[in-house]
Formats: sequence, structure tokens, C-alpha cells
Amino acid sequence: MNHVHLQAMGVVCALGMGAPAVREALFSPSFAGVVETDRYTAGRPLHLGVLPAEVAPLDGAPLRQRSRNNAVLAAALAEIRPQVDAAIARFGPRRVAIVLGVSTAGVEEGERASRMWQTEGRWPEGFDYALQEMGNAAEWLAGELGTCGPAHVISTACSSGAKALISGARLLNAGLVDAVVAGGVDALCEFTIAGFSALESVSAARCNPMSANRSGINIGEGAALFLMGRDAGPLVLAGWGEGSDAHHMSAPDPTGHGAVTVMQQALARAGLAAGDIDYVNLHGTATPLNDAMESAAVAQVLGAGVATSSTKPLTGHALAAAGAIEAALGWLTLVDNPSGRLPPHWWDGAADPALPVLHLVAPGESLGRAPRHVLSNSFAFGGSNAALLLGAA
Repeated sequence: MNHVHLQAMGVVCALGMGAPAVREALFSPSFAGVVETDRYTAGRPLHLGVLPAEVAPLDGAPLRQRSRNNAVLAAALAEIRPQVDAAIARFGPRRVAIVLGVSTAGVEEGERASRMWQTEGRWPEGFDYALQEMGNAAEWLAGELGTCGPAHVISTACSSGAKALISGARLLNAGLVDAVVAGGVDALCEFTIAGFSALESVSAARCNPMSANRSGINIGEGAALFLMGRDAGPLVLAGWGEGSDAHHMSAPDPTGHGAVTVMQQALARAGLAAGDIDYVNLHGTATPLNDAMESAAVAQVLGAGVATSSTKPLTGHALAAAGAIEAALGWLTLVDNPSGRLPPHWWDGAADPALPVLHLVAPGESLGRAPRHVLSNSFAFGGSNAALLLGAA
């Protein structure tokens, strides 16, 4: 049994700015989350998981780190800053690691700079290409916190945020550090939306996971950060699984072999059986291939009776931040939730007869008791798969 604890959590996403707001919206009987906007696609309204409030710019940071992506990360950090500072004071800056999942970095700023170059033949004053480097977020966070331990970014698309927590657990278990600040961040930008649109994966309407009418994803943004350590905290990262089935560049293995493997690994590492899982946060992108693969894999490993939902209609698919944000929703499900309220599955109710029947959580549904274990799935391009198994301490 593992002894990696999640000691503090901060989150910002389409559901709210901070854990209390996210909790209220998550368990609300009325829908909140993705909204229709053409902010990033002029003349083409899409449903996107945009933050409900703007984040404060990082005016005090070096120019090469003043991205909106880092500002979103700063908003999540603010919730756990006292606990992180206390860990640094206790263990020293060399014994605190930073591991983040990132995919967009400063691409939005790069888009603006490129437009200026095209129209005016010059770059914006102070623009630095390094703003777009994946490692920029970890570099900013280390500088902001004053740490000098390991600091790196994982960029495996939609599994990045989950893999950041797994990497943090490995650093702790190897004795290389005494605390880890781990999570994920991604900010919306035109480039990302255009890329997924080119793959014909974006739905103009609100995404509809597991429905016969599902037609693609809603892209989102946000950040979630955790302080991880060996001392007891509200949650235990009881188990995890990760792998790469390398089936296809963008399509999942239709057999679900990779998904089955990582869920089985998570159960084995935690020493738990399928019946011990109270709730599964599905990757649930609402694309035809992902939902078919995942529903079959969950039914095979956990059975059709376990409570499941996709929260992507609420948050949007926040890409590299998705696994971390959904782990934060797992935290809210397990901590201070004595009646066992469960994240609802918002969809049109039109079941796809080609998919295994899963227990999809209805709005307002609860276990009637405090939950003990939550499994969260994250699946990415190239068959990069991850599963996190969270347990109440």
C-alpha cells in the first residue's frame, strides 16, 4: 500500500474560481459549466469551458513568463500557497519538486505576436519565444516559490495532468524529495481549437458523452494543483496505472486494452477490488471512438453497476490540465461529503445501443454515505493512458 498523500488542493475551471465555487457548481441540480462563445473562433460560436472570471496578469514576473497560461496557474496556486510555503520552509527549497502537465504554454501570446509580425513587420516589445516553451510554467512556478528541486513538465496531451501526479508520487517514493507541487494547466487559444477542429473532433453544441447523438468535444481551460507528501492529508493517492498502447496517433485502441490495463494496474497498486470503487470519473470526451472504447473497458474491469460520469460537459476538455482538474473533482467527491453526492453526468439521455450500459450518475444522485474510493481515467493521443485511484484518508 502506498503512502503518498494529497495534502492541499487548488482549482480553477469553467465551474468556478476556487474549490468552494467549483464544489457548489459541481453538485448543483442545475447545469453550470461550458458556455457558447466565439471569443476564439470569430463568427463560429462554440461551446467552450472558459474560466468564469479573468485572472490577474503576472505583471511582476519576467517578460518571458508573463503568459495567461501562467496566470491561470497562479490562480490555482493562490488557494494552496500557505501550505506550499510551509512545506518549503520545513524541508528546504531543494527538497520540493514541481511537476506539471502543460500543452499550450504561451501560445496565445505567440498568436498575437505573429499577427503583429504579419501586419506591422515587427514583434511586440519584450516578446520572447521562450514564452511558448512547455517548460515555461514549471520555470515560473519554481521562481515564484523559490524552489530549486526537480521542476519539469509532462506533455502527453490529455493524460498530462494525471501523469504529473504519478510522476510526483514516484519522486516521493524514490526519496528524492519530501514534497511535490503537482498538477496541470492549460489556457484556451485559437491554435488548439483550430487543431481539434481539423481533426473533426469539436462539437459546436454542448458535448454529449455516451449519447447516441454525441459528436465531439468542448475544449476547456483551467488549472489544478496539489501539494503531495508523505504526511497524512485528506486524500491518499492509493494507486495509479499508466501506459502507452501506441495504437494510433489520435484514435484509441477500440479493444480498450490500454484502458483496461491502467485501471487494473491502479487497483492492484492500491490493493483494492473492483467492488471497492464508489465512483469513476470517465475520460468521457463525447467522441464516438473514445466513449465506445472507455465504456467497454469500464464494464470489463469494474462492472456495469459502478457509478460513473463524464464531467467534461461541466469543465470542457482542458487537455493537459484535464487529469488534474478531474482529480480535483475527485477530491471534492471524497472530502467533506458525508452524504456521498456524486458528480452528475449531463447528457440528453439518448443511450447508444452499441455501448455497454453503464450506471451514469443522475443530477442530485448520492451514495447516501461518505465515499471511500474514486477512480479517474485520462486517455490521450498515441494511446498514452493513465488512471488515478484516490482514497479518503
